[in-house]
Amino acid sequence: MSEILLILPGLVLLIAGGEWLVRGASRLAAALGVSPIVIGLSVVAFGTSAPELAVSVLSAFKGQPDIAVGNVVGSNIVNILLILGLSAVVAPLAIHFRLIKFEVPFMIFVSLLFLGLCYDGKLSRLDGVVLVVIFVGYLYWMGRTAREEPEMQEELKEELQEYEQFVQIAKPSVGAFAMMGLLIVGGLAGLVVGSEWLIRGAVSLARALGVSELVIGLTIVAAGTSLPELATSVIASLRGERDISVGNVVGSNIFNILSVLGISTVVSPQGLSVAPAVLHFDGWVMLAVAIACLPVFFNGFEINRWEGALFVGYYIAYVTYLVLKATEHDALPLYSGAMLLFVLPITGITLLVSAGFAWRRQRNLLVQRRSSGS
Repeated sequence: MSEILLILPGLVLLIAGGEWLVRGASRLAAALGVSPIVIGLSVVAFGTSAPELAVSVLSAFKGQPDIAVGNVVGSNIVNILLILGLSAVVAPLAIHFRLIKFEVPFMIFVSLLFLGLCYDGKLSRLDGVVLVVIFVGYLYWMGRTAREEPEMQEELKEELQEYEQFVQIAKPSVGAFAMMGLLIVGGLAGLVVGSEWLIRGAVSLARALGVSELVIGLTIVAAGTSLPELATSVIASLRGERDISVGNVVGSNIFNILSVLGISTVVSPQGLSVAPAVLHFDGWVMLAVAIACLPVFFNGFEINRWEGALFVGYYIAYVTYLVLKATEHDALPLYSGAMLLFVLPITGITLLVSAGFAWRRQRNLLVQRRSSGS
């Protein structure tokens, strides 16, 4: 029972380990002459999702698939509903057309792919290899796109501002290299120990509360491992860097499915079994919130404060449902009925109407530009 107390220090070590790893690896790569584009697409991307990767891989290796899968599915739901929602409440978020044109549809595609691969109730090692190969292809495409789009290069440079001091050093000293090595080793150690403590604490908490490990993975573990994305997005929103928040979340969701789940499945001795609840409910919630991004993002190419509040409200509603279901509360049938018959349809109609107005505005702007050009 005392292992429950390991959850908080485990989260602290996970987050600190991920940050140390990013700092050390980014500075080392920059000192060795690696371009900021490659650093941004690989080192920083891996670093911000390092907690999810560490927890899911270790859970899979230890034969606890519910935490491994629940962590990824729950993190993707947290990223969109809670993190984007809170960031938009702080300040409306700008949306690049590139996100709507490619990355959000690709996020929807990989969410569908996940549901398709685990339709038989399991992710095999071959499924994991498929996910990893697609991820490598995605990174390659992003690298080519970044080199061709100056705007994307600027975004990556903004993300790397805190590491720029090492980019300027032509020949770092031996002491500087030693410090980079210590950061990398310390980061990896923090990730390993932190994930071990978090998993042990999460399993003990699930047993103490009488709920499944999947529920704990979808909620506490998922929210905890998403804290780096939450901090990055909210701080970016407060600083007025409104476009970075959205790109971080969408990229993290793609990374979670393709890389975190892919690697976790490959290292698992028997693959990953997927709980029926994920197949019948939670996985579809993940897909639904990914699809919901399209009309929201297309509405004037920004997420307004009321849309952010709507996202946060839905996350609270989702967690409430999980708690009611896990505890078999008497209010569950009434709550589920109200969500299905009233809240979800009204929200869907609102989003469609909002998207329709946004489409008309964009069409009118296009007509005006053509008229002025002629």
